[in-house]
Amino acid sequence: MVTFIPQNTQYQAMFLKKILHYLNPASLFKKGKDNVNLRMMHGINRISIFMFLFCLIVLLVRYFSR
Repeated sequence: MVTFIPQNTQYQAMFLKKILHYLNPASLFKKGKDNVNLRMMHGINRISIFMFLFCLIVLLVRYFSR
């Protein structure tokens, strides 16, 4: 049985797997039962997450390069 304690490595692996599946560009273009508005909303969410991660990396590089 999987307990949902943040220190559990199995929980962390499951969480990371879900995030990577959500951010996978191939899953963005798959055909499903979702309507167009829901797919566009998820696409915009993915773009905003990628922008956030990119800016976070840029900030960390700038911080550690000083």
